[in-house]
Amino acid sequence: MKLLFSISLLFLLSEHIIAQNEEVFWRFPKPKNGNTYVIAHRGAHNNIPENTIAAYKKAIELGCDFIEIDVRKTKDGKFVSIHNSKINEYVEGISGNISEFTLCELKKINIGKESEKERIPTLEEIFELCKGKIRIYLDLKETYINEIVDLVKKYKMEKDIIWYIPFSYVKEIEKLQEICVDCIPMPDPESKANLVELFEKLNPIIIATDMSHLDEEFVKISHKKNIKVFVDEKIGNEFEWNKIIQLGTDGIQTDSPEKLVEFLNRN
Repeated sequence: MKLLFSISLLFLLSEHIIAQNEEVFWRFPKPKNGNTYVIAHRGAHNNIPENTIAAYKKAIELGCDFIEIDVRKTKDGKFVSIHNSKINEYVEGISGNISEFTLCELKKINIGKESEKERIPTLEEIFELCKGKIRIYLDLKETYINEIVDLVKKYKMEKDIIWYIPFSYVKEIEKLQEICVDCIPMPDPESKANLVELFEKLNPIIIATDMSHLDEEFVKISHKKNIKVFVDEKIGNEFEWNKIIQLGTDGIQTDSPEKLVEFLNRN
């Protein structure tokens, strides 16, 4: 009887592990290029203004797996994708924080060449472009969790977006997990020493890091828990990409998605 119970318990545990693995795989379909996910940092912005619809369209054309978008809030409460906080870092003759402009005012500003007429995109415009075509790596510059979750749910994109949030903002990550069970937080441990505590508190399926923390042990500890690892490149050349891949890292956030896609399909 005890033997039968032990076998049944082992079977149930095995089924649970398989279900977990299937859930992770379901949330992360196979990479489009080799075995490594390509995250286009601020879109594919080679000769294209970063964080624009044009840069995001190019990333889709290249076959990237994710686009990274930076999110800020306007004076009238709209969410837009732009990295720097000050508009004068993108155009001449206009100054001030993004938060000091209304969406209408920002939409009048061309952040590309005169012939391009590129505008700062809203979160809704990005969702409409990306839905069903490419996934989103969401980098919050301010933690407006509730409002952005509402938008994500409106577009039914809970499982298409990973949320980059440093582990030091653990309360915000827990809040996201509470109000959106299907959303996918991607905490950054900020240090290898924080990995075990992060796993225990948040039970993530993916984490983010950078080259200053990435090593073989970092990846092994994560993979033992069936957790994927995405890393920000530092140099962005083939030597570094080879090193990242040899460590077993799952995804690379890059400023050169064209070259990375070519490299992955060549190797």
